[in-house]
Amino acid sequence: QVQLAESGGGLVQAGDSLRLSCAASGGTFTRYTMGWFRQAPGKEREFVGSVGTGGITNVADSVKGRFTIDRDNAKNTVYLQMNSLKPEDTAVYYCAAASRSWATSRRNAYPYWGQGTQVTVSS
Repeated sequence: QVQLAESGGGLVQAGDSLRLSCAASGGTFTRYTMGWFRQAPGKEREFVGSVGTGGITNVADSVKGRFTIDRDNAKNTVYLQMNSLKPEDTAVYYCAAASRSWATSRRNAYPYWGQGTQVTVSS
């Protein structure tokens, strides 16, 4: 069973960048599709982006052009690069893993989740 640990969150100003990391352990990283989700106060957890085992990515329309996702299989780590941050990007960001090859935005496809990291963007 894979364990996930996010890092890199913090308080930034609008227009700044952040790079989140998610380190995986306890499983064969190359067998997992990795996803990023976020949850703002009072809102549902929503899809941000995912990367399949072959490196093909999928990002939500709301962050397309600003956020990118990539994985480093040698380090068992997936990253979320966030540029041009906006106050509406404020949320807890979660890393997730699914034992499948192709990237997916379906939250219920991911059985493994990290504890989350807070990202706060001030205006």
